[in-house]
This record gives sequence, structure tokens and C-alpha cells, in this order.
Amino acid sequence: MVKVKDAEVPEGLYYTKDYEWVKIENGKARIGITDFAQKQLREIVYVELPSQGDSIAQNEPYGTVESVKAVSDLIAPISGTIEQINSEVQGSPELLNEDPYNKGWLLIVTPSNKDELNTIMNHAQAVEWHNTL
Repeated sequence: MVKVKDAEVPEGLYYTKDYEWVKIENGKARIGITDFAQKQLREIVYVELPSQGDSIAQNEPYGTVESVKAVSDLIAPISGTIEQINSEVQGSPELLNEDPYNKGWLLIVTPSNKDELNTIMNHAQAVEWHNTL
């Protein structure tokens, strides 16, 4: 785990400039928002996610996160089919603030194009990018 300007940037994940992370587990992609994102949003009060079985497309919106400060689109880091949504986060959106990399995950997706991972940031690139924020 690396801290950059008070934001945690865990190793072993991929990151996007839309403040999302991807963790590959047994060929599936677990997706969530970054610590930096949840700190910028502050108190998250609502999460809207697509349904299991839906498809998402890289760089396209797939849901929203609402805080007392703003409503933000969730932008897909990769394309694929949604295998599971985190219904716990929908019922308790504050999990995104409390634990964005563990309990606060959003989707588990079967990637449709694994080459897309090469188009988003690895850990070292993400640390460098967070330093510019």
C-alpha cells in the first residue's frame, strides 16, 4: 500500500483516470472507486448500479454515485458482462467511504477484452498520476 497525498493506492490493482480500480481475480474483474474519489466526494449517500447480466463498455457510464456534495457518473474501466453487483453497497453506500477497496467494491465483471487492461494504469503509473492531482 502506498499513500499519495493522503490517498491510499494499493498494489496489485489497475486504475483509471476516472478514479476507478480493477482487481483481476480468477479471470474476473472486481471494480470499485478509488480512495481519492471517495475522499473528494465526501459523504456518499446513494449508489445506482446496473443489473447482473448487463454489459458495460470501457469508458462509458454504467451508474452513479451521489454524495452530499455532487452526483458523479461511474465510468467503466473495462468492457464485459456483469456477474455480480455489490448489493451491500446499494443498501449502505457509506461503505464506499469506509472501505473502498474491500467491502466497498461495486461490480464483478467477466471481461470481454482482456487487452483493455493494457490501456489503463498499473500501480506504478497510478502512484505517479496521483502525485499530479
